[in-house]
Amino acid sequence: MTTTTRAAVMVEHNNGVVVEEIMLEDPVGSEVLVKLFATGICHSQLHQLTWPQQRTPGILGHEGTGVVLKVGSDVTHLKEGDHCMLTWVPRNAQPEGRPAANTRFTFRGEEHDAGNCYTWSEHALVDEQMVLPLPKDVTTASTSIVGCATVTGVGAVLNTANVQKGQSVAVIGVGGVGVNVIAGAKIAGANTIIAVDLTDDKLEYAKTFGATHTVNASETDAVKAIQELTGGGADYAFDAIGGPVTTPQILNAVRAGRLGIDRGGVAVVVGMPQDNFTINQWAFPIGEKSLIGSFGGSSHPDVDYPEYIEWFKKGELPLDEMVTMTYTGIDDIHEGIRALAAGEVRGRSIIVFE
Repeated sequence: MTTTTRAAVMVEHNNGVVVEEIMLEDPVGSEVLVKLFATGICHSQLHQLTWPQQRTPGILGHEGTGVVLKVGSDVTHLKEGDHCMLTWVPRNAQPEGRPAANTRFTFRGEEHDAGNCYTWSEHALVDEQMVLPLPKDVTTASTSIVGCATVTGVGAVLNTANVQKGQSVAVIGVGGVGVNVIAGAKIAGANTIIAVDLTDDKLEYAKTFGATHTVNASETDAVKAIQELTGGGADYAFDAIGGPVTTPQILNAVRAGRLGIDRGGVAVVVGMPQDNFTINQWAFPIGEKSLIGSFGGSSHPDVDYPEYIEWFKKGELPLDEMVTMTYTGIDDIHEGIRALAAGEVRGRSIIVFE
């Protein structure tokens, strides 16, 4: 059997998406057919719309929630009727884990490669590696951002950096991922959490998630401000933007090491870099600082995602407050893309399907 549904399809680069019907075959093997409840709109998709290497026609989106309609014969962790989270981070991230297989969709009479996960669609046929159970007693709206914004931000703090209680953290960029970094730092027990952005509105918003100090980088030197607030530099600094300015800033903002006593601070790049950047050569080796990347929060979804949901249920991970813009139906994807590109969205925007 086939399922006819509607999706936002990227037909050509630099020209947005079209909302049209696609057809999906029944799942086989490791595949799962999901009816979407909600999907996040991530800044990464703005980049994908321009990337020459992005497949066309293609369906974007990589975080969402839904209900399982059917599963292939090899799927054991989900069954029909289960609520679920969709994510771009495979469940089995270990080297021995089976790689996620690509699925397919039919568009304008031709079959195309869909990759292994997409969420800008009313239904999705995805590999089981990209789908995890979601308890039925939690909302399916704000939890739709767990599969990217939360795993990327909170995961970077707890897994990649392993921030400890009492340490200091600075975060540059307090959008959807940045506020998750801040929330993760609070969960980790950081005693100084500095939010850096360009508008007072976003900085005030960052306090909702645990920011203890804020720095408006349009009015002051962010690096100097972080150094002053931390007595010489933060233990950890996170770049949630990935820009040619912000990545050197986080390296300069972390503390230098003390010869024979301890190493310097750690700068963590979380946002997807869009251009080359130049760093201060004195950070290596004299400063004994570290510059590392975090892709998907170095996470193991089978372990981490249930923990995120428990923190959400306890009020320690305020996902509801992270979602600041909600659209209804896939046709609103055009407005969602426009608003995000225009910088009008603080936190995360989502689409809730009717």
